[in-house]
Amino acid sequence: MLERPEHVETRVIDPPRLDHPTQSLVRVRTVGLCGTDVSIFHGSIPVALPRVLGHEISGEVADGPDSLARGTRVLIDPNVTCGVCARCLEHRENICDRALLIGRDRDGGMQDLVVVPASNLHPLPASVPEHVAPAIQMLSTCLHGQRLARVDPDMSVVVVGLGVTGSMHVQLARMRGAHAIVGITRSPEKLAMSVRLGADVAIGADDPDLVPRTLEATGGGADVVIESAGTVATLGLSVALARPGGCVLAYGTITEGDGKFPYYDLYYKELDVISPRAATVRDVADAIEIVADGSVDLAPLVTHRIGPDGVGDALAAGPQPGRLKTVIEMDAS
Repeated sequence: MLERPEHVETRVIDPPRLDHPTQSLVRVRTVGLCGTDVSIFHGSIPVALPRVLGHEISGEVADGPDSLARGTRVLIDPNVTCGVCARCLEHRENICDRALLIGRDRDGGMQDLVVVPASNLHPLPASVPEHVAPAIQMLSTCLHGQRLARVDPDMSVVVVGLGVTGSMHVQLARMRGAHAIVGITRSPEKLAMSVRLGADVAIGADDPDLVPRTLEATGGGADVVIESAGTVATLGLSVALARPGGCVLAYGTITEGDGKFPYYDLYYKELDVISPRAATVRDVADAIEIVADGSVDLAPLVTHRIGPDGVGDALAAGPQPGRLKTVIEMDAS
C-alpha cells in the first residue's frame, strides 16, 4: 500500500466482500509493474492516498456470479466504465466519460484478493503462462493504437522507442503483415531484440544518418510511424520519418509541457496524428487470443519476477538498463 509518495508499506487488512451480484472476487496471482505505478509512487500522478497500486492483474476467480466458475484463470480489464454515456454507447468505452482505473482511482491488484466488476474479467487459456499474463493488458493498448492507425499488410512501419510497448508494436506490425518494419532506439540490446521479434531494420537513435537510413528503408518515409518513447523530441522525429500523407501514432504518454517541435513539417506533410488511449473490451479479448496462439511472444519482455517484498525497491528504482517488464508474483514467498 502506498501510504504517501515514495513510501510503501505491507498491511494486513480485512478481506474484501462482495456487495453486489455483478461483482467478482479474484485471488491475485501476478501483477505487472507499469510506468503509471512508478509515476503514482513518486507523486507525479496524484491519487487519493493510501492506495493499493497495480492495474495489470491476473488471477483466478474466488467468488461471484455463475458466469465464471471458481478457479477460472482470468485477466482483469482495469478500466471500469459506466456503460451508459455517449462514448460507451458508441463502443468507445476506453474513453468513457466516467471511467475509473483500478490501481489509480480505486485500490488495485497488489493484494491477495480484489473485488472487480464481473464484466471486467477475461478468461485466460492454459497456453498463457502466469508470469506473462499481466503484460497482455499493455498489449491490448498497443493493439488498440494500431487499429486506429489502420496498420495493414505491406505498409511500412517505423517504431521509435523499443521498450516494452515498442517491442510489442514491432510484433503487432509483423503480425499484421507490415513491411518494411524499422525499429529505433539507443540500446544495442533492444535493437537486437527488435530484429528477433520481427523488425527488418534496426537503427540506433544516435546514428548521425538515422533519418536518411530510415527514409531509404521505407522508400521515402513510413506509412505509419509509432512513437513509443513518450517525449516531444521523439514525436518530432516521428514527423520527420513519416511520408507525406502518412500517419503518426502518438502512442507514448508525453508529460512535457514544452519543447521544440516541427509544426510546419506536420502541416506540410498533411499527416494524420492519432493519440490512442487505453483499450476497448474487444482489444483485450483479441490481445489474449494472439498471445494464446503464439502470434505475439511476451516472454522475452518479462525480464524480472519479484515477490511482494520487492515492490518498494522496484518502484523506487524505476526504469533500469536491462529491465523491461517487472512482474510481481503475489504468492511468492
